Amino acid sequence: MKVSDRLGLYLQERGEMINRALEGFLPPPEAYPPVIHEAMRYSVFAGGKRLRPILHLATTDLFTDDPASSLFFACSLELVHTYSLIHDDLPSMDDDDFRRGRPTSHKVFGEAVAVLAGDALLTLAFEIIAREGRASAFPPDKVLAAAAELARAAGSAGMIGGQVADISSLPGSWDEVTLAYIHSHKTGALIRASVCSAAILHGASASQLERLASFASSLGLCFQIVDDILDITGDEARMGKRPGSDERNARATYPGLHGLTKSQELAKILYKKAVRELAPFGDRAGTLRALAAYLVDRES
Repeated sequence: MKVSDRLGLYLQERGEMINRALEGFLPPPEAYPPVIHEAMRYSVFAGGKRLRPILHLATTDLFTDDPASSLFFACSLELVHTYSLIHDDLPSMDDDDFRRGRPTSHKVFGEAVAVLAGDALLTLAFEIIAREGRASAFPPDKVLAAAAELARAAGSAGMIGGQVADISSLPGSWDEVTLAYIHSHKTGALIRASVCSAAILHGASASQLERLASFASSLGLCFQIVDDILDITGDEARMGKRPGSDERNARATYPGLHGLTKSQELAKILYKKAVRELAPFGDRAGTLRALAAYLVDRES
């Protein structure tokens, strides 16, 4: 079986595993008050690659043959990511009408419920970690350390800090340092947490954790550069939203600063740097390598 076929099968199987678990973790849509639970489910089950939980599970593969051991944490990562997308789409942020080919949450449920749905997903993520982590076989200090990694990545030192820097930057005032900060925090921080949380839970050594953190940091920045490129070159049918959002909202992007060709070169450099960090893990890192290649070459 070709590497691409094996990865496709892996993505399908892990995606189904994650979706089944999310179905169990989310409140039923009829639970009172139903509108908030419908809104939460609407965005969680709107599709998507499940990249962050799959990166978490692929990192878990480095340390154990039991992918379900930290599935609860993988699902929490997806809930945090989904909350961020709901809020990003709001009129006060990116003002997007479509996400993954469907009307955005605030277009369906109104702004107030969309904000609250995002809040509820973020809160539920940490409820799941606390409840399931306590019942798991992981040492409590490892669960706490992994939770702290996710909280830091989602907060003002990570994703939120990157978003604030993004919306606060004046058009045309960006430089390489500012752009790298925005991308490494707004997008990269949660990707890093997806990888590092799995390593922490499974008792990675300091040197292993350092290498995986470096891998994830390079991959996160590479992912966002490719995202910037696709916002210019991407196909609306594949992407599920109209390209050109960055230009319409005067967002800081690598193509805007460096042009398309150099941005594509930078993405490839970061990809190679990321993959080099996986060398000590040998064949067990095959899925992480394949995921990195898939992300840099993706079309949506």
